[in-house]
Amino acid sequence: MTIERIAPALFVLLWSTGWIVARYAAPHADPLFFLCLRYVSAAAVFVVFCMIVRAQWPQTRAQWWHATFSGVLLHAIYLGGVWWAIAHGVPTALSGLIAALQPLLTATVAPFVVGERLSGSQKLGIGLGLVGLMIAIVPNLMALEPEQIAAATVPLIVNVVAMVAVTAGTLYQKRYLQTGDLRTIATLQYFGAFVVTAPFVLLLEDMRIVWNFEVFVALAWSVFGLSLLAIALLLYLIRRGQVSKAASLIYLVPPTVAIQAFLYFGEELPLPMIIGTLVVVLGVYLTNRKPKAPVT
Repeated sequence: MTIERIAPALFVLLWSTGWIVARYAAPHADPLFFLCLRYVSAAAVFVVFCMIVRAQWPQTRAQWWHATFSGVLLHAIYLGGVWWAIAHGVPTALSGLIAALQPLLTATVAPFVVGERLSGSQKLGIGLGLVGLMIAIVPNLMALEPEQIAAATVPLIVNVVAMVAVTAGTLYQKRYLQTGDLRTIATLQYFGAFVVTAPFVLLLEDMRIVWNFEVFVALAWSVFGLSLLAIALLLYLIRRGQVSKAASLIYLVPPTVAIQAFLYFGEELPLPMIIGTLVVVLGVYLTNRKPKAPVT
């Protein structure tokens, strides 16, 4: 089994654990401060690794800028926005729904930005992904009290901005970073994320953190499981194929989170979530399957 075959499933599994990590870390650390620690740690690990393997660094100032700026979009604004929004009242289900709208935005913009053209089955797959996601999540949203939504207006806007940022970052990565060593690119991305996030920590937070077992586990997994492996897989998927295909995998994240929450925390796994997950899987399959070779 090649890395190209297992990468999508492994990416979804790893990426979805970010929600589990957020649940562990939130009571013990301010979200942006925790993310700054994550960025610094990930960058340090990548620097050491790049030195050991003698990875090639970007050769031009433009390449350094593109790598750093893509990190601002993919990490600082996206992760920072989502974590801050959840910490300030956005329900997890609603945040997941907003984040999972990325594939639709990506598919809409990609033809104009990177010249992608979607086949009929890919368009159908993206549409099915949205339908499945709505089936899975809408019942939970309808159960929320109006006061919960009203109190989270600003955090909701931040969450939407975060979704737009990761879409822009994915397209930016596809357009400007198709060449170069992904290891050094990732290093510069975390540097850019830290530089942008750190001032907001000083302005908005008290740098609160309780160094206990939960925080150590959350930070370790955030660095090695998410910042290193999951991001490496995302960059690989973007480089290897259409950004619309890579983005469609985000549809699988909220249902996968629900399954993990059921296994780890005993949270309810309702029938709509199960049905919606099956529809999402079909949609992602249609979006990512390779077209048949023409008969000659």
